[in-house]
Amino acid sequence: MIFRQFYHQESGTYTYLLGGRAGGEALIIDPVEERVERYLALLDELDLTLAKVLDTHVHADHISGMAELRDRTRCVTVMGREAPVDVVSMRVGDGDPIKVEGVSLRALHTPGHTAESYSFVMEDRVFTGDTLLIRGTGRTDFQNGDALQQYDSLFGKLLTLPDETLVYPGHDYKGDTVSTIGEERRFNPRLQVASPEEYAALMDGLNLANPKMMDVAVPANLSVGRGQKDESHPECAMSARDVMHDHRPDDILVDLREAGERAREGTIPGSVHAPYDRLAEMIEPGGALRALAGRPGHRLVYYCAFGERSAMAVESSRQSGVGNVCHMIGGIAAWREAGGTVEEC
Repeated sequence: MIFRQFYHQESGTYTYLLGGRAGGEALIIDPVEERVERYLALLDELDLTLAKVLDTHVHADHISGMAELRDRTRCVTVMGREAPVDVVSMRVGDGDPIKVEGVSLRALHTPGHTAESYSFVMEDRVFTGDTLLIRGTGRTDFQNGDALQQYDSLFGKLLTLPDETLVYPGHDYKGDTVSTIGEERRFNPRLQVASPEEYAALMDGLNLANPKMMDVAVPANLSVGRGQKDESHPECAMSARDVMHDHRPDDILVDLREAGERAREGTIPGSVHAPYDRLAEMIEPGGALRALAGRPGHRLVYYCAFGERSAMAVESSRQSGVGNVCHMIGGIAAWREAGGTVEEC
């Protein structure tokens, strides 16, 4: 496995890059906008394709690099279902898998620092965001923070992991880079409490100043969704109602979501499954989607969860010479809201 840890001095933020192999896919956790060029350079040097970008929560101390990385690489953006952001490509819930080639994570909802805080677990390590820090824990006094929820996240979830599990936090201000669950259970001063109430009293008494970037970072990080209409090709974007009532008889609905998403949320009847991570091979000469689009009168209508992947799929398809494509704005979420039929996968 390829693993790299980055540090952003101004905010004390750690960012993590994980890949299965040289020449394969990678994911990045908690990127910082100011460091995007460095991430892209390393991806190029290691011959990695960025497939997913994850944010553990809505950050208050820096602007996330998630949106810029998506715009530069057409990767999938991932956050928890509870995140109050406008649009991400994929939302995960407690226990959901997050996979790229050679890397598998499990989403763990660990609210308390913020209501939407998630940690991401691998076999030997956990990326704890701002929930569990090295010899500390994330503050709980803003962004719908809740000390009692954080206590449950710490003692009911993170501290139940094996003692040897490596802890990679979202921040550090002392120079520490990694710990373990066992170390934190024994030596973290905020975990030496006898009850949830004692923990809440400890956290409520911290009296910390707000992050310097808070007034800028939070609004920016809530508005990370990309535009889903192409002004130069307005015919490439359809509303859910348009797809429902005005589509052509020979249109082919193409579901770009992963199998797990389809199993959880259902699918539009009659649609073809073509996972977004296989799009490139399926639209190249000889690819299945290219062949479908090449039939006279046929048009591909892409859809995904919320519209980001389908909008990017239209761009990729047109650049590959597949021109008779469009997508459904807002994805299957908009389809459901418009009263569209959904069937179990």
